[in-house]
Amino acid sequence: MGLLTWVYPPGLVDRVVAACGRVERRRRLLPARLVVYFVLGLALFSPAPYLEVMRHLVEGLRGLGLLGDWRIPARSSLFRARQRLGTEPLRVLFTSTAKPLATAETPGAFWRGLRLLAVDGTCWDVADTPANEAAFGRPGNSRGPDRCSFPRVRMACLVETGTHLVLDAELAGCRTGEVALVGRLPRSCGPGQLLLADREFLGVPLWRAFTATGADLLWRVPANRRLPVDRMLRDGSWLSRIHACTDPTRSDPVTVRVLAYRLAGTGRAADEYRLATSLLDARRYPARQLAALYHERWEVEAVFAELKTHQRGAHVVLSSKTPDGVLQQIWAHLLVHRALHELMWRTAGDWIQTGSPSPRPCARPGAA
Repeated sequence: MGLLTWVYPPGLVDRVVAACGRVERRRRLLPARLVVYFVLGLALFSPAPYLEVMRHLVEGLRGLGLLGDWRIPARSSLFRARQRLGTEPLRVLFTSTAKPLATAETPGAFWRGLRLLAVDGTCWDVADTPANEAAFGRPGNSRGPDRCSFPRVRMACLVETGTHLVLDAELAGCRTGEVALVGRLPRSCGPGQLLLADREFLGVPLWRAFTATGADLLWRVPANRRLPVDRMLRDGSWLSRIHACTDPTRSDPVTVRVLAYRLAGTGRAADEYRLATSLLDARRYPARQLAALYHERWEVEAVFAELKTHQRGAHVVLSSKTPDGVLQQIWAHLLVHRALHELMWRTAGDWIQTGSPSPRPCARPGAA
């Protein structure tokens, strides 16, 4: 409870709950504020069952004599409380707290004054119920004519590579493609950032959407994409053009800078990698350094592993049987992931400055 109330103070939770219209009209055994922390606890202690999670949350308060005659409700009561709360308070709590934390001293967070971000997508397996399948869909199975065992939710994330914080996220059913979801994330980008992305995202509409925010881009180029040499630059990179598929006359190009390189020691030395960037100044942004920087994109894959393997649990399927409950669980996982990484980042910063970690988060008895 100390960690959750430190990163998400009760006052903030109360304001979010009120803004979403989830304030209870009568005194309940499970007020909305406690239910928010309970849902976060389900993610923090995943895949522990309801009653065990609630015992984890209130054990310290009971030991201090702060619970009075309050008792842990039945599982059915906890389930109904989750239904009353809904998804919106968790989503709003995430959007109101998802801000970059890294400073210039944070290792791997900046390059030549640009904050490093990465974008990518992943999927969550959810409980096999008719409601979830209708809402999210069930993808096909590449190994045969049958469909996958579980419905899936697709998620696209914008990640700060130096801290692994998720700065923005979009959720949809598996029928919605990653490119469409990523197209909603420019709202969280701006000047002074360098966004890294894999090859499936290189396209004119998405490129323009992100560069319009003032952010710079470094994206991998698909192997079958032809990028002609318009002008060769001093470091071996070249200026080229990309066109939208909706521009058959090729009259509205986007100028990009392309660099090509091969990775040694991979066993596939013949494979050439190409990157496209909006950083057109070869003197200020050398091609060799950009090629060495691109591996930071893989930090977003590490974030997905943290969320889905270490935090949720390997091969664990989200248990909620309704679409609203599923989305509530995913937002809770994103909130808990942020809380854990904010604790890591602040503890590491204290260690660097003082040689020992600070004693946070402080316990806040009775906060919930």
